Amino acid sequence: MATSKPFLYAGFLSQLEHISASVPLTTATLMPPLLARVLLSADETGQPTPAVAHLIQLLKARAAMLQASFDTDVVAGELRRYQKFAKPGQPSPHIVRLRQQQAAARQASSQSKQLFIKAAAAFVREADIEVPQRVALEVFITGWIDAHVPKDVIAAS
Repeated sequence: MATSKPFLYAGFLSQLEHISASVPLTTATLMPPLLARVLLSADETGQPTPAVAHLIQLLKARAAMLQASFDTDVVAGELRRYQKFAKPGQPSPHIVRLRQQQAAARQASSQSKQLFIKAAAAFVREADIEVPQRVALEVFITGWIDAHVPKDVIAAS
């Protein structure tokens, strides 16, 4: 069975989740200046802002959305393989089960996308990020994450 690709922001997400008052965010990881301005308080103490909680939710929602998309593709591929050689008439129990899995995967995909958009709206509002006109929030925030959130950060223990 195919395994999903690793989530590129898992290490950074883990570090954000383990931030406390004793370990300021600045010592936990290096980050782009724009992200530091959004996540750190202006008083130079390195204390996290409320936007950190929203970014955590946003990254979790993005991971769930990617996983749901992967699951949908896997089930659809398996269903295509079995339906190609199915005999005419009533479908086999295996094909019925695959169709049910496909419906469940599609529903999970829709729900994860809704949660991602909701988390993106909350993060953009809290971080005071200007979303360009005529650009979908989902497209904008995905590009923003790709541009500003560190990838392949070693997870905190």
